[in-house]
Amino acid sequence: MNVMVVGGGGREHAIAWKAACSGKVEKVYCAPGNGGTAAENKCENINIKPSDFAKLADFAKKNNIELTIVGPEDPLVEGIVDFFEARGLKVFGPCSEAAQIEASKAFAKDVMDKAGIPTAEYQRFTDYNEALAYVDKKGVPIVIKADGLAAGKGVTVAFERQEARGALKNILVDKIFGESGSSVVIEEYLNGEEASYLAFTDGNTILPLQSSQDHKPVFDGDKGPNTGGMGAYSPAPVVTQDIMDYVTENVANPLINELKQRGIIYKGIIYAGLMITDNGVKVLEFNCRFGDPETQPILYRMESDITDVISKCIEEKLDSVNIEWNEKPSVCVVISSGGYPKAYNKGCEITGIEDAETIENVKVFHAGTAEVNGKLVTSGGRVLGVTAKGDGLQNAIEKAYNAVEKIRFSNMHYRKDIGNKALGRMK
Repeated sequence: MNVMVVGGGGREHAIAWKAACSGKVEKVYCAPGNGGTAAENKCENINIKPSDFAKLADFAKKNNIELTIVGPEDPLVEGIVDFFEARGLKVFGPCSEAAQIEASKAFAKDVMDKAGIPTAEYQRFTDYNEALAYVDKKGVPIVIKADGLAAGKGVTVAFERQEARGALKNILVDKIFGESGSSVVIEEYLNGEEASYLAFTDGNTILPLQSSQDHKPVFDGDKGPNTGGMGAYSPAPVVTQDIMDYVTENVANPLINELKQRGIIYKGIIYAGLMITDNGVKVLEFNCRFGDPETQPILYRMESDITDVISKCIEEKLDSVNIEWNEKPSVCVVISSGGYPKAYNKGCEITGIEDAETIENVKVFHAGTAEVNGKLVTSGGRVLGVTAKGDGLQNAIEKAYNAVEKIRFSNMHYRKDIGNKALGRMK
């Protein structure tokens, strides 16, 4: 079969690579892809934007695409699945209505409320002064979220009142996130350890993937502003099998059932950002797609054919599927452009990736790269996801960082503590 992957980041490179591993797949078209997908076996980049649904659908029909996998949240929220399905095309991801669980924090909170899903206490505001008064009443630490999509950068955990005031001003007054910041959700601060729960669903059956943990802040020790994610590892020791079972029964199932009661059938990936507290598991957020960078270490451990699992999701036959996993843990270290998530340079030549991949069980997934005049250069904030499997987590971490040290580009930055929380917990 021919497959199309919509998107051009690290998550999409991992999905395209995994699809290309299938013996059933002849060609994987990446729209638009990146410098990594351009060089990947069976893959070809096509110059169509993820937002151009008509061109994507025309390309799918002309090139006998039997399966389209949508990576990023924006096209899902804007209705790419609805558009493709109306044209009889097989596509993986939730419809636009279902994708509101990520597009609107307020919608997600309302769903959690009605479904009895454990989450933080919250209030929604559109007025800056009312929001500020609520922060004064509740005190800090407190969490402030832009209601809409903000590429993982719309959340501030404020430990000082001044920080909370600045976040509210940025969102509601200065409108740095545009319409995504027309309202804010203010939540109680939860103390604990974060982890990610991802599962396939066909609207009836839930099939969890392996657990993982993302690292959002840009600097070591979880310091600095939030990013799209600076690294991840799988599995996450904090997520025991009991917790996985609890989340499936008390989060994922109630979510799809509550949406069903609203006339919304959710097919695709459920992503629940969890906080594991002393008082149990709480849901921080829902996403409507594979996580990035969690997808990289998770899919690097997946032994089963991803196209089989996705096809069964679309056909509502997920109850007939089991996923086989490699038992070796995996770690992904994200290398970013210096300055990210704020201003950063593009166009810096990248070297050393081939050397990095000579290390056994290392795969470098590209996120913000492009090929220009025969050279691989940086084209985004998060540039590479250096991913390694190892005999134990410590070994996987060492392999990943050994590979990172072989890669060079101007002003590169990466965290040096990816996986340390897990090592501490295991000790």
